[in-house]
Amino acid sequence: GEHVGDAPSAVASNRQCLPANAAWLKQTHSTRVVDAAMVNAPVDADASFSRSVGAVSVVMTADCLPILLCDQAGTVVAAAHAGWRGLCDGVIENTVQAMQAPASSLMAWLGPAIGAAAFEVGDEVRAAFIAHDPVAAKAFTPHGEKWLADLYLLAKQRLNALGIASIYGGTECTYTQGEKYFSY
Repeated sequence: GEHVGDAPSAVASNRQCLPANAAWLKQTHSTRVVDAAMVNAPVDADASFSRSVGAVSVVMTADCLPILLCDQAGTVVAAAHAGWRGLCDGVIENTVQAMQAPASSLMAWLGPAIGAAAFEVGDEVRAAFIAHDPVAAKAFTPHGEKWLADLYLLAKQRLNALGIASIYGGTECTYTQGEKYFSY
């Protein structure tokens, strides 16, 4: 990425692998969703969707959770960057709402993120999720004075609550599989 000290030539080379009309976002751990077809320059958002052929939704992650969504007919797609803040605050819900498709027709893929055995959080993170939905307590395991959080389970809970049952992925850990993935 251009914002993390990567070599500019490597970033440019990697980005040439994608179509020129990729919707690059300035990800801020928000719940803002934009139409990829309307993005001409990087914009503050953490998700984009597209109903337009050729418009590309893109997110970048290290340990945060990338979520790709589409309807079964292939008429709308989306990509969401779900760090714990965005996930807790509703980035999935806002993305699904922006897609304007029946939830029962949607499928989700959960990409590589920090796994449940490695993602350590404080009481305030657990409390924020439980305040939204008490079922979220199942996604936290005591770990000394902190908690281990399962981002995959939290995302699945949110997707299921919206009526999305076709959920795939969610098995890779960016932290423990450092030879395969970048971890912050």
